[in-house]
Amino acid sequence: MFEEIDHKKAQLDALRPLPKYMVKSLREKLLLEWTYNTNAIEGNTLTLNETKVVLEGITVGGKTMREHLEVINHREAIRYVEEIVQRAEELSEWQIKSLHRLVLKGIDDEYAGVYRDQQVFIAGAKHTPPAHYLIKEQMENLMEWYESEGQHLHPVTRGAMLHVIFVGIHPFIDGNGCTSRLLLNLELMKEGFPPVIIKVENRLAYYEALDKAHTLEDYSDFIDLVNKEVHDSLDLYLGALS
Repeated sequence: MFEEIDHKKAQLDALRPLPKYMVKSLREKLLLEWTYNTNAIEGNTLTLNETKVVLEGITVGGKTMREHLEVINHREAIRYVEEIVQRAEELSEWQIKSLHRLVLKGIDDEYAGVYRDQQVFIAGAKHTPPAHYLIKEQMENLMEWYESEGQHLHPVTRGAMLHVIFVGIHPFIDGNGCTSRLLLNLELMKEGFPPVIIKVENRLAYYEALDKAHTLEDYSDFIDLVNKEVHDSLDLYLGALS
């Protein structure tokens, strides 16, 4: 399933070290598009260009403080992901809580980095997240899966399933979707893949694939969706180098 991706990844690795200004330019492009799309999926109304302006430190009239903070916080969360990758740290619950703390900073400080203490429901989804008193156990089970079975999977499958399982637990009051996409890219970037962008125009397919995974334990559609986005990101890098 991943032969073509592995081939493209090998091509990219053979070209390392990559030109530093090209890497800087691509990083800025992906940071912007990743931030815009992940927030748009959650209902943020800032356009791509408005997101760019906010990242440059300018306030956009007619938009809420929360929408501005979601952009700024996501940039800081990406920086934290990059630090984890550079330090080659192993994934931990502490890291996940720290990522979430950055996502909700200034938006809901009471629940930033804190597992929820009440039941939540996902609008439009058939799946209902577990009761709050089960979260600690289920997060521990997720980490056990990650450290054992997860390590034997292809990075694309491991990242996709980490995302699915995490968002199914829905351990936080808010910000689970954003955090899950950060975790997906953390796994890919650890293995030398460029980050992927779940595009807002694919939101329906994204949500349907998640619900299928949660209700039927069929992860194939979601893994396929991530697989396509990995191809797109690799093609972007290889195209820039050709």
